[in-house]
Amino acid sequence: MRISATARILVAGQAPGTRVHASGVPFSDPSGNRLRDWMGVSADEFYDDSRIAILPMGLCFPGLDAAGSDLPPRAECARLWRDRLMAELPSLGLILPIGGYAMAWHLPDCARRPVRETVSRWQEIAARPARDGVLDSAVVLPLPHPSWRNSGWLKRNPWFEAELVPELRRRVRAELEHCPTILN
Repeated sequence: MRISATARILVAGQAPGTRVHASGVPFSDPSGNRLRDWMGVSADEFYDDSRIAILPMGLCFPGLDAAGSDLPPRAECARLWRDRLMAELPSLGLILPIGGYAMAWHLPDCARRPVRETVSRWQEIAARPARDGVLDSAVVLPLPHPSWRNSGWLKRNPWFEAELVPELRRRVRAELEHCPTILN
């Protein structure tokens, strides 16, 4: 978790995986490299919490299932603290929910839809304001998880990189221009 009242962008992830849990640095793995590439930001920009907040749905590694995949974030975690932490982010202009659990929280009307359907409706979703407390002016752009496990999805959905990624980069750059550069 990395937050600041001046952050203009929120990366709303799932929960730390094994590598991130060990390092203590969110998205410090290949999925983080892919996410930063999608966003068009350097590691220094990404980890400048005065500009980009990173707030997962779960703060701890949830464990592995029998197939070796990460378990979902524990549901009680977000219910206990997410609203309070979101209130600490009054300057957000762009919210990037990554994966189904983050989408269900930030886009409750999409909670029962498959991630692929929600992401495919990105233009419609981005055209309406977020409904996250005081963040009524923030734009939401839903993203699939940048994990290697989604490489097949990306190949089957070339519109994602052809249409959504350029718009994501444009919106990220616009938000970063609205905040000071303060590297921590």
